[in-house]
Amino acid sequence: MKIVILGPPGSGKGTYASRISERLGIPHISTGDLLREEIRNQTETGKRIESIMNKGDLVPDEVVISILKNRISKDDCSNGFILDGFPRTIEQAKKLEEITSIDVVIFLDVPDWVIIKRLTSRRVCEKCGAIYNLLTNPPKQEELCDKCRGRLVQREDDKEEVIRERLKIYKEKTELIIRYYKDKGLLKTVEWKKEDIPEEEQDMPLSLMLEKIMSLLNA
Repeated sequence: MKIVILGPPGSGKGTYASRISERLGIPHISTGDLLREEIRNQTETGKRIESIMNKGDLVPDEVVISILKNRISKDDCSNGFILDGFPRTIEQAKKLEEITSIDVVIFLDVPDWVIIKRLTSRRVCEKCGAIYNLLTNPPKQEELCDKCRGRLVQREDDKEEVIRERLKIYKEKTELIIRYYKDKGLLKTVEWKKEDIPEEEQDMPLSLMLEKIMSLLNA
């Protein structure tokens, strides 16, 4: 099965993609990870990507597609894959169709207030980089990392005004691609419902959302 997972920043795309990958025995492919790997390996393409990113420019679609095409041609993708972070535009979706077919697109429909609550609660250790969440994964001692006792800080992009702007940009870009896949009959929406949260929880249990996704994939 060839799957694309879509959703706003903070919706858990990467987490759910990795869990689906384990369940179905297919690789979880993040285009961001692929680009970083090229840079880390200092390939000719990686050097070009690094130069582009250092200027603050977007990596051209043809470069991303070329790297992705090489990745999905590997043996571990023979039974499918799950794409996380691509496509983000209709142009990218059309380029993707030129190299492979997609069986289903999962859209994580998570309300803005949930995203804001999750991301503004995130803290990062300034010493070792460990990530915590004050709601779902708090440190044992307030403002201190469990691992190295470093100070926990809030990243600039986890502040509410920045998150709201990111969500605004996301919606402007993503509404069209959601409609595009819906018109093709490929879109399956997983709704985040407040009534699904147990009273003792502060967020939707990961296992519940995962089961919702798997039931759609198995339908």
